[in-house]
Amino acid sequence: MSKSEIGLIGLGTMGAALSLNIADNGFDIAVYNRTASKTKAFMNSAGDLANKFTPTETLEELVAAIAKPRAIILMVPAGDAVDAQIDALRPLLDKDDLIIDAGNANFHSTNKRAETAQKTGVPFIGMGVSGGEEGARFGPSIMGGGPKEGWDRVSHILKAISAKYEGQPCATWMGEGGAGHFVKTVHNGIEYADMQMIAEAYGVMRDGFGWDAKACGQTFETWNNGPLQSYLIEISGKVAMAEDPQTGSAMLDIILDRAGQKGTGRWTAIEALHLAAPIPVIDAAVTARNISAQLDQRKAGEALFGPAPHAIPVGTLERQDIEGALIAGKIMCYAQGFDLLNAASTTFDWDLPMPAIAEVWREGCIIRSAMLNDMSSALTKDPTGNLMFAPFFAALMRTHEAALRKTVSVSLAHGLPVPALSAALTYFDMMRTGRSTANMIQGQRDFFGAHGFERTDSDDGGHHGPWAMSAS
Repeated sequence: MSKSEIGLIGLGTMGAALSLNIADNGFDIAVYNRTASKTKAFMNSAGDLANKFTPTETLEELVAAIAKPRAIILMVPAGDAVDAQIDALRPLLDKDDLIIDAGNANFHSTNKRAETAQKTGVPFIGMGVSGGEEGARFGPSIMGGGPKEGWDRVSHILKAISAKYEGQPCATWMGEGGAGHFVKTVHNGIEYADMQMIAEAYGVMRDGFGWDAKACGQTFETWNNGPLQSYLIEISGKVAMAEDPQTGSAMLDIILDRAGQKGTGRWTAIEALHLAAPIPVIDAAVTARNISAQLDQRKAGEALFGPAPHAIPVGTLERQDIEGALIAGKIMCYAQGFDLLNAASTTFDWDLPMPAIAEVWREGCIIRSAMLNDMSSALTKDPTGNLMFAPFFAALMRTHEAALRKTVSVSLAHGLPVPALSAALTYFDMMRTGRSTANMIQGQRDFFGAHGFERTDSDDGGHHGPWAMSAS
C-alpha cells in the first residue's frame, strides 16, 4: 500500500479546503479529524479527488499512513487545542518527522512550541496562512517559520498549493521560531487598518454626501481600476452593490454596525507597543472595532448629545479627494507595518526578508494590492527604510497629501468619524517635523523625576534644568 506524502489534522472549513488544495495539486494526503463522522462527510464530498486521500480514524492510523520522514499539518483552533494535539502526536513520531501548525497562532506560543520541539527532537514549523476559505482551497499566501531544513523539506508542496503571482509562488520562509506567524499577525494588522479606512471612506460618502449603497459601490468599482486596485476595494464594491434576498434592500443597510474580530489586530498593536514601533493607523482601526462593539453605549450617546451634523455642503469635498486620502492612508499604513516588521526582525534576530514579504502578499492574501509590487522594489533598494521616504511613495504622498488633509479636516468639521485616516495624517505630519514638541516632555520628566535630558548644543546626555538647582 502506497504511503501519503503529507498528513493533515482538522477538517473544519479551512482544513477541508487546504486538504482539497493539496490533493488538487497531485499530492496524496492522509487526513484525520477528532470527530470521525466529519472525516466520513469530507470523503463523501471529495468527488474526483477522493482517491488522493487516506482517511484515518486514529492518530496511530494517520501516522502509519504517511511516508517517512513524516510531515503533518495541524488545522485546529489556536491555543490549548494545538498544544494538546502536539502532545498526543509527539510520542507517535520519529525524531526527524515534522509538525506544521497552520492556524492563527500567537507568535509567542509558536516560539515556545519551537523551543520544546528542539528539546524533544521533533521539528516544528509555525506557518501563517492568509486568504480565507477560498485562498486555502485555491491558493493562499503562506508565511513559514521554524527550522530552514524543515521548511525546505515540505516547500515543494507548500509552494505548489500557494497562490501564484505571474507564476511566482506566494510562499516563503520568513525565519526561525515564530517568524512566520509574526508576519501573518502584521498582515492582519494591516488588514484591519485597510478595512477601516475603506469603511471611513464609505461613511463620508454615505453620511457626508448622502449617497446610497449602490452609488458607493460604483465608486469603489471605479477606484479598483486605479492606484487603489486591491482585493479589499474590489470586494467593498461588491458588498455595497449587493441586495438583501429577504427584503430587496441594499445588503449594507441591513447589516448591523458591530464589527467582529479574532484578536490578531490586537496582537499587532500589543507587539508594536513592546517593540516601540509606532503603528497609529492600525491602533486606530483596532480601537474603532472595539468602539463598534459598544452599540448600546453609542446609541445612548446619540440620544444624549444628538447625532453629528453629517451632511457636507456640495462642493466642499469631492470623490477624488477621498480617493487621494485612501491612497495616502494606505501608504502610511503599510509603512508602519513594515517598520514594525523591521523592529521585530532586529529584536528577535530573524533577518526577515522584507522584499519577499511584499511579494508573498501580492496574491492569495486579503491585503493583496497593486501597490505591493512597488513596495517590493522600494524594499529591495532599502529593506530597513520607511516606505513613505522611498522615492515612488514620497512622490505619491506629495500628490495626495492635500486630499488626505482635506478629507480629514472636512470630515471632522462635520462630525464624521475618520479615526484611521486622521491617524495617517497625524503620523505623516509628525514624521516630517524636524523639531517636535518632545522637548517639553523631556523638561517635564526632568522637573518631576530628575530624568535628565540631552541638549541641542551638546553631544552628551544627563543634563538638568534650573528647577533642579533651585530645588537643591
